[in-house]
Amino acid sequence: MSIAVVTGGAGFIGSHMVDLLLAEGHRVHVIDNLSGGRLQNLEQHKSDPNLAVEVRDIRELDASDPLFKDAQYVFHFAGIGDLVPSIEQPVDYVSTNTMGTVRVLEAARRARVRKFVYAASSTCYGFAEVPTREDAPISPQYPYALSKYMGEEAALHWGRVYKLPVVSIRIFNAYGTRSRTSGAYGAVFGVFLAQKLAGKPFTVVGDGTQRRDFLYVTDLARAFLLAAQSGGASAIYNAAAGAPQSVNRLVELLGGGEIVHLPKRPGEPDCTWADISKISSELGWTPQVSFEEGVARMLKNIDYWRQAPVWDESSIAQATSEWFKYLQS
Repeated sequence: MSIAVVTGGAGFIGSHMVDLLLAEGHRVHVIDNLSGGRLQNLEQHKSDPNLAVEVRDIRELDASDPLFKDAQYVFHFAGIGDLVPSIEQPVDYVSTNTMGTVRVLEAARRARVRKFVYAASSTCYGFAEVPTREDAPISPQYPYALSKYMGEEAALHWGRVYKLPVVSIRIFNAYGTRSRTSGAYGAVFGVFLAQKLAGKPFTVVGDGTQRRDFLYVTDLARAFLLAAQSGGASAIYNAAAGAPQSVNRLVELLGGGEIVHLPKRPGEPDCTWADISKISSELGWTPQVSFEEGVARMLKNIDYWRQAPVWDESSIAQATSEWFKYLQS
């Protein structure tokens, strides 16, 4: 039975990775500081002897950490994921997303793992041409994007210098059950689902015609597993559906309702759209869950967001004031 380490394994994507790994017969070691993750996300596996969970911060990892002993794979999801707060907390983001990654890389190197798979971010592309290929110019627009890209560069550096087999997967717009419910102003799904539960208007940034290349989380976990099982040394892949959807379409699938339009945010592209031909041809991966089916799954589990903060025009304006201050051209 192979051992897989999942950092951030109690979080949104990480917990779905744990589900898949256990289903595939792996023993799974999870590390999570629970700043964004929830043990509830792993509740269904609480009696599984093949799952071990440690509540710790990746920045405290020692290179010889026993959690990594005999591990074949490391899936690195741990980090701070909300975009907007990074403009006010750049040091925290670099400390966790970049230096935390270095700590995990060193533990993986010492353990001589077979493959290190890094959860990178498509925000590294900035305002890219679409569909966006992996060789597109890099242009981070805000500290979150920079911190994740520096983490990716560290991972690839460890691959070149220390011969640690690394795959970096640039995630576009992941969504699905268990997405974040933290107090930080975050991804559109969590914001909208909490508003729907509270009977409040949907706060749509701009006119809602902006499109995002949404990818359902179980499809994403499968991409990570295929990447871990792939041959070769280092590689970079885009992971997305390759079929961008508008925010207005999302509102429609959520049942519609009253809408409040907010000012368009600087630093964010009108469209994210990945060219996924590389991951499809090299790993044999294609997304399986349609946008309509994915949204339906989230609505079926909408109670998960009942305790999430309900954002409105005023609170969003306050949360994004520094964003506009620094990124407005």
